[in-house]
Amino acid sequence: MSTTAPINTPDVNTPAPAVEVVGVSRVFAARKGDGVTALDNVSLTVAPGEFVSLIGPSGCGKSTLLRLIADLDTPTSGSIEVFGKPARQARIDQDYGIAFQQAGLLPWRTVAGNIELPLELHGVGRAARRARAAELIELVSLGDFSGNYPDQLSGGMQQRVAIARSLAESPSLLLMDEPFGALDEMTRERMQSELVRICAETKAAVVFVTHSIPEAVFLSDRVVVMSPRPGRIREVVNVGLGDMSGRGEDLREDEGFFRALSQVRDLLYGDETPSTPQGTRGVETR
Repeated sequence: MSTTAPINTPDVNTPAPAVEVVGVSRVFAARKGDGVTALDNVSLTVAPGEFVSLIGPSGCGKSTLLRLIADLDTPTSGSIEVFGKPARQARIDQDYGIAFQQAGLLPWRTVAGNIELPLELHGVGRAARRARAAELIELVSLGDFSGNYPDQLSGGMQQRVAIARSLAESPSLLLMDEPFGALDEMTRERMQSELVRICAETKAAVVFVTHSIPEAVFLSDRVVVMSPRPGRIREVVNVGLGDMSGRGEDLREDEGFFRALSQVRDLLYGDETPSTPQGTRGVETR
Protein backbone atom coordinates (compact mmCIF):
# COMPACT_ATOMS: atom_id res chain seq x y z
CA MET A 1 0.00 0.00 0.00
CA SER A 2 1.50 3.27 -1.07
CA THR A 3 1.48 6.37 1.10
CA THR A 4 1.76 9.97 0.11
CA ALA A 5 4.02 12.27 2.07
CA PRO A 6 2.14 15.19 3.62
CA ILE A 7 2.49 18.45 1.80
CA ASN A 8 4.01 21.18 3.93
CA THR A 9 2.01 24.33 3.40
CA PRO A 10 2.89 27.69 4.91
CA ASP A 11 0.96 28.64 8.03
CA VAL A 12 -1.06 31.67 7.01
CA ASN A 13 -1.35 32.63 10.67
CA THR A 14 2.41 32.91 11.11
CA PRO A 15 3.40 36.59 10.89
CA ALA A 16 6.19 37.61 8.55
CA PRO A 17 9.47 38.55 10.26
CA ALA A 18 9.83 42.21 11.08
CA VAL A 19 13.16 42.12 9.22
CA GLU A 20 14.61 39.41 6.98
CA VAL A 21 18.15 40.02 5.73
CA VAL A 22 19.50 37.29 3.45
CA GLY A 23 23.08 37.14 2.15
CA VAL A 24 23.50 40.91 2.05
CA SER A 25 26.79 42.48 0.99
CA ARG A 26 27.57 46.14 0.43
CA VAL A 27 30.65 47.21 -1.52
CA PHE A 28 31.42 50.91 -1.90
CA ALA A 29 33.17 51.82 -5.12
CA ALA A 30 36.64 53.34 -4.96
CA ARG A 31 38.48 55.46 -7.50
CA LYS A 32 41.12 52.77 -7.70
CA GLY A 33 41.00 49.08 -6.86
CA ASP A 34 38.10 46.83 -5.96
CA GLY A 35 36.33 49.18 -3.59
CA VAL A 36 35.58 48.84 0.12
CA THR A 37 33.48 45.93 1.39
CA ALA A 38 31.43 47.26 4.29
CA LEU A 39 29.25 44.16 4.71
CA ASP A 40 29.93 40.62 3.56
CA ASN A 41 27.17 38.00 3.25
CA VAL A 42 25.13 39.09 6.29
CA SER A 43 21.92 37.24 7.16
CA LEU A 44 19.67 38.17 10.06
CA THR A 45 16.04 37.69 11.08
CA VAL A 46 14.23 39.95 13.55
CA ALA A 47 10.88 38.74 14.87
CA PRO A 48 7.87 41.03 15.38
CA GLY A 49 8.19 42.78 18.73
CA GLU A 50 11.83 41.72 19.19
CA PHE A 51 14.57 44.13 20.28
CA VAL A 52 17.87 43.40 18.50
CA SER A 53 21.04 45.45 18.96
CA LEU A 54 23.96 45.61 16.51
CA ILE A 55 27.35 46.14 18.14
CA GLY A 56 30.91 46.02 16.87
CA PRO A 57 34.04 48.09 16.19
CA SER A 58 33.76 51.39 14.36
CA GLY A 59 33.56 50.78 10.63
CA CYS A 60 32.14 47.25 10.95
CA GLY A 61 29.06 48.12 8.90
CA LYS A 62 26.35 48.18 11.59
CA SER A 63 25.06 51.63 10.56
CA THR A 64 25.33 50.57 6.91
CA LEU A 65 23.12 47.56 7.67
CA LEU A 66 20.56 49.80 9.39
CA ARG A 67 20.53 52.15 6.38
CA LEU A 68 19.96 49.20 4.05
CA ILE A 69 17.01 48.01 6.12
CA ALA A 70 15.63 51.56 6.02
CA ASP A 71 16.04 51.72 2.22
CA LEU A 72 18.39 54.68 2.59
CA ASP A 73 20.96 52.66 0.64
CA THR A 74 20.88 49.63 -1.67
CA PRO A 75 22.73 46.33 -1.11
CA THR A 76 25.29 45.24 -3.67
CA SER A 77 23.92 41.71 -3.35
CA GLY A 78 21.39 39.82 -1.26
CA SER A 79 17.86 40.76 -0.26
CA ILE A 80 16.05 42.60 2.55
CA GLU A 81 12.38 42.35 3.46
CA VAL A 82 10.44 44.25 6.13
CA PHE A 83 7.24 42.50 7.19
CA GLY A 84 7.38 40.43 4.02
CA LYS A 85 7.80 43.43 1.71
CA PRO A 86 10.86 44.72 -0.13
CA ALA A 87 12.58 47.40 1.95
CA ARG A 88 11.57 50.10 -0.55
CA GLN A 89 7.89 49.22 -0.29
CA ALA A 90 8.08 49.15 3.51
CA ARG A 91 9.52 52.68 3.42
CA ILE A 92 6.73 53.88 1.12
CA ASP A 93 4.14 52.26 3.41
CA GLN A 94 5.70 53.88 6.52
CA ASP A 95 6.10 50.49 8.20
CA TYR A 96 9.03 51.74 10.26
CA GLY A 97 10.13 54.80 12.19
CA ILE A 98 13.74 55.90 12.38
CA ALA A 99 15.79 57.86 14.94
CA PHE A 100 19.43 58.96 14.69
CA GLN A 101 22.08 60.16 17.14
CA GLN A 102 21.10 63.77 16.53
CA ALA A 103 17.45 64.51 17.27
CA GLY A 104 17.12 66.57 14.07
CA LEU A 105 14.22 68.67 15.34
CA LEU A 106 13.05 71.72 13.41
CA PRO A 107 13.93 74.72 15.64
CA TRP A 108 10.94 76.79 14.50
CA ARG A 109 8.42 74.09 15.46
CA THR A 110 7.25 73.27 18.96
CA VAL A 111 7.47 69.81 20.53
CA ALA A 112 3.95 69.07 19.29
CA GLY A 113 4.72 70.56 15.87
CA ASN A 114 7.81 68.38 15.43
CA ILE A 115 5.91 65.23 16.38
CA GLU A 116 3.06 66.12 14.01
CA LEU A 117 5.43 66.66 11.06
CA PRO A 118 5.35 63.12 9.53
CA LEU A 119 1.58 63.06 9.82
CA GLU A 120 1.29 66.48 8.20
CA LEU A 121 3.53 65.38 5.32
CA HIS A 122 1.25 62.41 4.68
CA GLY A 123 -1.95 64.42 4.65
CA VAL A 124 -3.39 63.56 8.06
CA GLY A 125 -5.99 66.10 9.18
CA ARG A 126 -5.23 68.70 11.85
CA ALA A 127 -7.47 67.26 14.56
CA ALA A 128 -6.07 63.74 14.12
CA ARG A 129 -2.51 65.11 14.12
CA ARG A 130 -3.05 66.99 17.35
CA ALA A 131 -4.66 64.01 19.04
CA ARG A 132 -1.82 61.69 18.03
CA ALA A 133 0.85 64.21 19.09
CA ALA A 134 -0.82 64.64 22.48
CA GLU A 135 -0.89 60.86 22.95
CA LEU A 136 2.82 60.54 22.11
CA ILE A 137 3.83 63.51 24.26
CA GLU A 138 2.32 61.69 27.23
CA LEU A 139 4.01 58.45 26.18
CA VAL A 140 7.45 60.07 26.34
CA SER A 141 6.59 61.96 29.56
CA LEU A 142 6.77 65.49 28.11
CA GLY A 143 3.23 66.58 28.97
CA ASP A 144 4.37 69.95 30.33
CA PHE A 145 6.50 70.80 27.29
CA SER A 146 4.24 70.40 24.25
CA GLY A 147 4.48 74.13 23.43
CA ASN A 148 8.22 74.44 24.01
CA TYR A 149 10.79 74.81 21.23
CA PRO A 150 13.85 72.54 20.83
CA ASP A 151 16.30 75.11 22.21
CA GLN A 152 14.28 75.14 25.45
CA LEU A 153 14.81 71.40 25.97
CA SER A 154 17.70 69.33 27.31
CA GLY A 155 19.45 66.84 25.05
CA GLY A 156 17.56 63.94 26.59
CA MET A 157 14.23 65.69 26.15
CA GLN A 158 15.04 66.42 22.51
CA GLN A 159 15.73 62.71 21.96
CA ARG A 160 12.38 61.87 23.54
CA VAL A 161 10.72 64.16 21.01
CA ALA A 162 12.65 62.46 18.19
CA ILE A 163 11.49 59.03 19.42
CA ALA A 164 7.91 60.27 19.67
CA ARG A 165 8.14 61.61 16.12
CA SER A 166 9.43 58.23 14.90
CA LEU A 167 6.34 56.62 16.47
CA ALA A 168 3.88 59.12 14.96
CA GLU A 169 2.56 56.77 12.29
CA SER A 170 2.36 53.77 14.63
CA PRO A 171 5.14 51.79 12.96
CA SER A 172 5.66 48.14 13.83
CA LEU A 173 9.43 48.60 13.55
CA LEU A 174 11.84 51.18 14.95
CA LEU A 175 15.31 51.65 13.43
CA MET A 176 17.63 53.49 15.82
CA ASP A 177 21.22 54.52 15.09
CA GLU A 178 22.96 55.42 18.38
CA PRO A 179 20.09 57.66 19.52
CA PHE A 180 21.66 58.15 22.98
CA GLY A 181 25.30 58.36 21.90
CA ALA A 182 25.65 62.10 22.52
CA LEU A 183 24.09 62.06 26.01
CA ASP A 184 25.85 61.98 29.37
CA GLU A 185 25.83 58.63 31.18
CA MET A 186 23.06 59.44 33.69
CA THR A 187 20.75 60.83 31.01
CA ARG A 188 21.59 57.91 28.77
CA GLU A 189 20.53 55.36 31.39
CA ARG A 190 17.28 57.23 32.01
CA MET A 191 16.60 57.25 28.26
CA GLN A 192 17.27 53.52 28.06
CA SER A 193 14.66 52.93 30.75
CA GLU A 194 12.24 55.21 28.88
CA LEU A 195 12.81 53.24 25.66
CA VAL A 196 12.17 49.95 27.46
CA ARG A 197 8.86 51.34 28.74
CA ILE A 198 7.88 52.67 25.30
CA CYS A 199 8.69 49.35 23.60
CA ALA A 200 6.68 47.46 26.22
CA GLU A 201 3.67 49.68 25.45
CA THR A 202 3.94 49.84 21.65
CA LYS A 203 5.13 46.24 21.02
CA ALA A 204 7.25 47.53 18.14
CA ALA A 205 10.28 45.56 16.94
CA VAL A 206 13.55 47.47 17.22
CA VAL A 207 16.89 47.29 15.41
CA PHE A 208 19.29 49.37 17.50
CA VAL A 209 22.89 50.36 16.66
CA THR A 210 25.18 51.08 19.61
CA HIS A 211 28.82 51.12 20.72
CA SER A 212 27.88 50.53 24.36
CA ILE A 213 27.95 46.96 25.67
CA PRO A 214 25.82 47.67 28.80
CA GLU A 215 23.27 49.53 26.67
CA ALA A 216 22.99 46.67 24.19
CA VAL A 217 22.54 44.08 26.95
CA PHE A 218 20.06 46.12 29.00
CA LEU A 219 17.80 46.85 26.04
CA SER A 220 17.94 43.73 23.92
CA ASP A 221 16.42 40.32 23.48
CA ARG A 222 19.43 39.49 21.28
CA VAL A 223 22.75 41.23 20.65
CA VAL A 224 24.34 40.80 17.21
CA VAL A 225 28.14 41.02 17.55
CA MET A 226 29.82 42.07 14.33
CA SER A 227 33.42 41.61 13.22
CA PRO A 228 35.74 44.37 11.96
CA ARG A 229 35.46 45.27 8.28
CA PRO A 230 34.40 43.55 6.16
CA GLY A 231 31.38 43.41 8.46
CA ARG A 232 30.14 39.94 9.22
CA ILE A 233 28.05 38.56 12.06
CA ARG A 234 30.50 36.99 14.49
CA GLU A 235 27.83 35.65 16.85
CA VAL A 236 24.33 36.39 18.13
CA VAL A 237 23.95 36.46 21.93
CA ASN A 238 20.57 35.56 23.40
CA VAL A 239 20.41 37.90 26.38
CA GLY A 240 17.54 36.13 28.15
CA LEU A 241 16.59 38.89 30.62
CA GLY A 242 12.85 38.55 30.21
CA ASP A 243 10.02 40.60 28.76
CA MET A 244 10.38 44.36 28.31
CA SER A 245 7.57 45.05 30.76
CA GLY A 246 9.63 43.51 33.56
CA ARG A 247 12.89 45.37 32.98
CA GLY A 248 13.66 47.94 35.64
CA GLU A 249 16.78 49.65 36.96
CA ASP A 250 17.49 46.70 39.26
CA LEU A 251 18.18 44.63 36.15
CA ARG A 252 21.59 46.31 35.92
CA GLU A 253 22.58 44.45 39.10
CA ASP A 254 21.20 41.10 37.98
CA GLU A 255 23.52 38.11 37.63
CA GLY A 256 22.12 37.37 34.17
CA PHE A 257 22.88 40.94 33.08
CA PHE A 258 26.55 40.58 34.06
CA ARG A 259 26.75 37.15 32.43
CA ALA A 260 25.47 38.50 29.11
CA LEU A 261 27.72 41.56 29.49
CA SER A 262 30.78 39.33 29.83
CA GLN A 263 29.75 37.18 26.89
CA VAL A 264 29.37 40.17 24.55
CA ARG A 265 32.61 41.74 25.81
CA ASP A 266 34.54 38.50 25.27
CA LEU A 267 33.27 38.29 21.71
CA LEU A 268 34.26 41.89 21.00
CA TYR A 269 37.69 41.77 22.62
CA GLY A 270 38.48 38.07 22.13
CA ASP A 271 40.82 36.54 19.61
CA GLU A 272 40.01 37.43 16.04
CA THR A 273 38.71 34.81 13.67
CA PRO A 274 41.14 33.80 10.87
CA SER A 275 39.34 36.08 8.41
CA THR A 276 39.75 39.12 10.65
CA PRO A 277 42.81 41.33 10.17
CA GLN A 278 45.16 41.45 13.13
CA GLY A 279 45.59 44.58 15.17
CA THR A 280 41.92 45.60 15.09
CA ARG A 281 40.82 44.43 18.53
CA GLY A 282 39.89 47.84 19.88
CA VAL A 283 36.23 48.76 20.19
CA GLU A 284 34.54 51.92 21.33
CA THR A 285 32.32 51.43 24.36
CA ARG A 286 31.17 54.97 24.93
